[in-house]
Amino acid sequence: MQYEIGRTSRLGNRKINQDRLASIETEGGVMLVLADGLGGTAGGELASQALIDTVNEELERHPLPIAHPESFLEALILQAHYAIQEIGKAQVPSIEPGTTAVLCLIQQGMVWWAHCGDSRCYLFRNGLPLYRTKDHSYVEQLYQQGQLSMEKRDGHPMRNLVTQCIGLSNISPEVTVSKGTALVEGDILLLCSDGFWEPLDDAQMGAIIEQDSLNNAISKLAERAEQASYPKSDNTSALAMKIISLQLIKNKANHQTEVHTRSEESLTGAIFEIENAIEQYEDEMKK
Repeated sequence: MQYEIGRTSRLGNRKINQDRLASIETEGGVMLVLADGLGGTAGGELASQALIDTVNEELERHPLPIAHPESFLEALILQAHYAIQEIGKAQVPSIEPGTTAVLCLIQQGMVWWAHCGDSRCYLFRNGLPLYRTKDHSYVEQLYQQGQLSMEKRDGHPMRNLVTQCIGLSNISPEVTVSKGTALVEGDILLLCSDGFWEPLDDAQMGAIIEQDSLNNAISKLAERAEQASYPKSDNTSALAMKIISLQLIKNKANHQTEVHTRSEESLTGAIFEIENAIEQYEDEMKK
């Protein structure tokens, strides 16, 4: 498999960056991880780093590919939840740090993702958002229940209130895990914090990441997000991966390429793919 990785993490108008991200690249696949430490409580950066550390440690014990990706991803997030609680108790005085979590596992031509909170995972195909995680937030819950319009959702004053996170509480969080999805060459996976996605729209993101190298595109979008949110911009972080080729290359599983190719699939084909995805994930998207 050949792929390109792009990433950015900007401070915004904050005193500390509590976002953390990582791409763990192995011969058996790739794991993408992003965490947005909760700023309303102490130790958000400790919580987000604990997620990164937990994933790294578990992948050393259980190398990719993973036999049961869905249960593995959920277990990773729950394990990080318990690790964060222990870290909080070890502080003097003790604290209750928390963070969002989004993981994306790519192996054997397939992708799975899991999340808790309002950090997102997108799958773009031909610049169009084929799939996006549904935020665990108060405002998104009202929107899904039909109690809030899209216009009021996007500008709601409580849009940053998450209903699920890891750490913070003794109650185990609810983790949403996707089904496996087959990848095609040209697909782009994007993990991002709310400071990145909130000031932007999905179509804008898809168009820009399709036109440039991932690092350049992600940097441009992060700058736009900061400018749109100024002077109250949040930490702004994103991690993206573009599938260049799904062909196996001996001894080059970790190869990172800067070759930029464009899919030759037509817009009609892309719409067909989206319709199939909507049907496939209909039950999950209604949650």
